[in-house]
Order: sequence, then structure tokens, then C-alpha cells
Amino acid sequence: MKSIFSIILSCSLLLIVSCIGKTSSATTVETETPKDSIPTVYYIKDITPQSLVKVYEALGRKAEGKKIGIKISTGESNKSNHLDTALIADLVRVINGTFIECNTAYAGNRNTTEAHIKAAKEHGFTDLAGVDIMDAEGEMEIPVTGGKHLTKDIVGKHFADYDFVVVLSHFKGHQMGGFGGALKNISIGIASSNGKAYIHSAGATQLADSIWGYMAEQKDFLESMAEAAKGIIDYTGDRILYINVANRLSVDCDCNGHPEEPEMGDLGVFASLDPVALDRACVDMVFNSTDPGKVALIERINSRKGTHILTHAEGLGLGSQKYRLVTIEE
Repeated sequence: MKSIFSIILSCSLLLIVSCIGKTSSATTVETETPKDSIPTVYYIKDITPQSLVKVYEALGRKAEGKKIGIKISTGESNKSNHLDTALIADLVRVINGTFIECNTAYAGNRNTTEAHIKAAKEHGFTDLAGVDIMDAEGEMEIPVTGGKHLTKDIVGKHFADYDFVVVLSHFKGHQMGGFGGALKNISIGIASSNGKAYIHSAGATQLADSIWGYMAEQKDFLESMAEAAKGIIDYTGDRILYINVANRLSVDCDCNGHPEEPEMGDLGVFASLDPVALDRACVDMVFNSTDPGKVALIERINSRKGTHILTHAEGLGLGSQKYRLVTIEE
């Protein structure tokens, strides 16, 4: 027979366990992320020169310094869907910057500095501002920390000359990455020819001539792009901002001299201080569009596991896939 003390002790323990259980369930409450910590993506549907200036001004971060770089893609050919110089002219004048690029790692119209300048001239960029092929006189290495594949990023030597970088990207599909936006523009785009090989091979080679013999698995390639982007972001600090123009939405990149014609309509102009949020907002708008032409672009993104770059970049601390979309009146 149990003693009165044993019975009281057992009941007390049951009561304590019961209370702990109730307290635990009661305090498991989902909380919203504070609004101040959610990055803002500014958006204008109307794609005009004035819209680009408006989203730039909305960011509240002015491009300042003696030398300001505007990272664009000069486009592989006259058939490529690179940004029209008439569209970006007003913004370029406001910023008063220099177009910056690096040579490609494949045979084509931009794999040498001479050919690249020729392409930039044919596409109207040299009439609007100076064009600096940053690896024309060599390359430099910047560290990449916390990555799975890369320990460094190999970029054009002239990148060190710039006090501020405006990343002006044409958002569209991409034959290897699924889509191209801000993250691709600062990773592959700022990498030298050898740096491009280093990213595409997930660190296996840094020789452009051997790129095709060392192509990485798809996820490794996407993760390497995110890691190279981390090198750029760590190097620039807050001396960088990002604008995406989502027009001419071909499934192919501007590095393709014979891209597929776009099947869906233009989306608009986006800008943010967070490149992950910016690219995520553009991807979301493609997926949520009512335009039936989106099917081809969605297939291209999904078939290349394109959004994995966003997941890895977020994991590296480059930004957030949660964002607040703020529409600016036209």
C-alpha cells in the first residue's frame, strides 16, 4: 500500500508535467518578421527611361565616388536582347558612370578585349558612356568566405578602380543558369575570363581554355555563382545597388547571339539594395503572371533548377527571399 507521501508526490509530479506541456504549447506562437528587417523591392510596370531613374532614386542610396561602374551586359550580337541604350540613357547620365564588363570564356564576339569593345560600339554603349573591359590588363583575386566550392573570386583587375557599382541587369532566362538577374550579373559578369571558368567548374579550373572539360554539376555551378556573388558583395559593402529590367523575356541569355524570341510580355522595372530579394521578386512575378507565354520561361527556370541560386545565396547571408514589393506610381 502506497504511503500518503508517495501519493501526494505522484500527483504533484503529474501536475508539474501537465503544466509544462500546457506552457510549451501555449508559447509556440508563430511570429511575423519585423517589417524593418524585410528588404524592399521597388517596382514600376511601365518600362521607360524615367522609370529607371525613379526606382534608382527610391532606393535612397546614391552612387557616389570619383569612379562609378555600371555593370551591364553588352550583348553577344545585334540579335541579343541586351538593354537598349535609349532606355538606360537617362539613368546613365544621372549616375555619370562607366560601363564595366569582362571578357567571356567562350569563343564569340566578346572573348577578347578588341572584339568586346567592337561589340559594345556596335550596340551603342560607347556613344553613351565609357566602356571598361576590366580584365583587359589582367585580373585580381578577392576572397570568398563560407562557401562550399570557392575560396576566391577572380575578377577583372580594373574592378579595384571603382568606388561604387550600379548593377543594371536585364532579367531574362538563361540556357545554363535557368534565369539571369542581379546575382548572375555580379558573379559571372564581373569575373574575368579565367574567373568565369573557375565558377562554371565549381573551383576545378581557373583556365578559360579548359572550361568545357570541367563543367560542374548543375547545383554546384549555381552554388558557385552565389559564392562568387558573395565575394563581390563582401568587397563592395554598401557601395553597390541593384536594378533589374524585366523586358524581352527570352528563355536565352544576352550572351546568346541567336536567342529564342520572347513568348511572354514585359513585366517592368525592379530595384533593391538586396540582390536576393530582387531576383526572387522577378522570378515570383514570372511564375504568378497570367500571361500564357510564361510557360516556356518557367520551364527553362525549373529545368535548370534556377532558383537554387537564391536558396544558396540566402544561406550565405547575401539577402532574403522574403521581401516587400512597393509599387511606384508611374
